[in-house]
Amino acid sequence: MTRNVPFTGEEKDSLWTSLDRHRDVALWKLAGLTDEQLRRPMTPSGLSLLGLVKHLAAYEYEWFCQTFGRETEPLPFDENAPDAEMRIGPDESTADVLAFYARARAAADAVIGELNLEHRTTAWFGAEVTLRWVLIHLVEETARHTGHLDILRELLDGATGDHPG
Repeated sequence: MTRNVPFTGEEKDSLWTSLDRHRDVALWKLAGLTDEQLRRPMTPSGLSLLGLVKHLAAYEYEWFCQTFGRETEPLPFDENAPDAEMRIGPDESTADVLAFYARARAAADAVIGELNLEHRTTAWFGAEVTLRWVLIHLVEETARHTGHLDILRELLDGATGDHPG
C-alpha cells in the first residue's frame, strides 16, 4: 500500500512518511527480478540495484544511529575502497542485503520515534546537526537513489514508475 505524505500533517510525521515512501520504492524496484539481475553491474562504475539498497542501509545506520550515539552492526565502509558499501560481495546473498536494510530501517525508526526534531548532536564530520536535518538529508539521499534504481530497473526490463499502479 502506497503511503502518502499528509497534506496538513505535523512536520515530523510528514518527513518520516516521506522517507518511508522512498524506502518502499527502493524495495519495490527490486520486486520480481532474479538474483542475477539484482546483482548485475549496470554502469561503468559497477552500480547495481542490490548495491544501492546496501548503500541505503549503511547510510540509515550511519546517519540515524551512529550520529545519535546508538548501536549499529558492522557497516560496510572501507576507507581503502571507495563506495565499498555499494558493492555486493560473492558471500552476500540478496536475503542478507534485504535483511540488513530492514534492520537499518527499524533501528533508524527507533531513533526517529524517540527524539524530537530539535534534538542536536555532532555528526561524524564535526558539524552540529538536528534530527530534522538528518531526516531531510535521508529523504534527499533515498529519493536520489530511488531515481537511480528506477533508471537501472528500466534498463533491465523496461519497468518504470515510483509505485505499483
